[in-house]
Amino acid sequence: MNEHLRPSGRETRTDQAVAHDLVGVKFLNHQFQRLVASKKKFTECDFSFSEFDAAYLRNCTFDSCNFTGCQFTNSNLRGSKFVGCKFDYAQFSHTQVEPEILDTGCPGQENLQQRFARTLRVNFHQIGDAAAANKAIKVELEATRVHLYKAWRSRESYYRKKYPGVERAKMFIEWLEFVVLDFFWGNGESPVKLLRSLAILVVSIALGEVYFLRDGYVLSSYASAILQAPEVLLGVSKPQGFSGLALAGIASLRYILIACLVSILIKRLSRR
Repeated sequence: MNEHLRPSGRETRTDQAVAHDLVGVKFLNHQFQRLVASKKKFTECDFSFSEFDAAYLRNCTFDSCNFTGCQFTNSNLRGSKFVGCKFDYAQFSHTQVEPEILDTGCPGQENLQQRFARTLRVNFHQIGDAAAANKAIKVELEATRVHLYKAWRSRESYYRKKYPGVERAKMFIEWLEFVVLDFFWGNGESPVKLLRSLAILVVSIALGEVYFLRDGYVLSSYASAILQAPEVLLGVSKPQGFSGLALAGIASLRYILIACLVSILIKRLSRR
């Protein structure tokens, strides 16, 4: 036997059913194949580094259980509740699970929250649960925002050791890009924010027209400029005072907005 390796001690449990509620039981590094449990309560049980394959755990309650490094594949967890459980580095694939797990099961650290939400987002997409996938995306984006901010700003030893010097500057650039794109269109997930950006652009065109081409002391100038701004943005109207460079810039922004809108629609429809 290789002197650098040793057996992991993984135990395989196949076609087993949980007979009663469990308290404080340890199932570390187990492989459960077709495990069955219904309306059972698991309290302070340790399932660390275990694998659940084709498990049926319906309407169960998991209280303060440890699922660190666990993998759930082709399993059914519908109706099950997770209270105070630990899901660090856990992964889900083709598994039926309630989206409320995002409210009660997220790890404490933002980078782990990001990974947890991402694996659930992919899982919900696999089973065709669009609403749950959207919820996972929101959690993932919020965790990403906080993580990127802490990566360049926080004084916590974890971040200062992992992102020293130049890496810290790179994380600042990533955070700044994330914040700008989030404001512009919610990083591809918010049509409301995209509409807000459209409104800001229309108002900016109108104010620019008033400042350079109209009388800023006349209130009617603002009203007529606001009414004309959408036509300028869509290319229907081309005021004589606008330079070719300004019209080209407006046209570029128009195409960017259209592309972003199409991207949001495609992503939303592809989850259906």
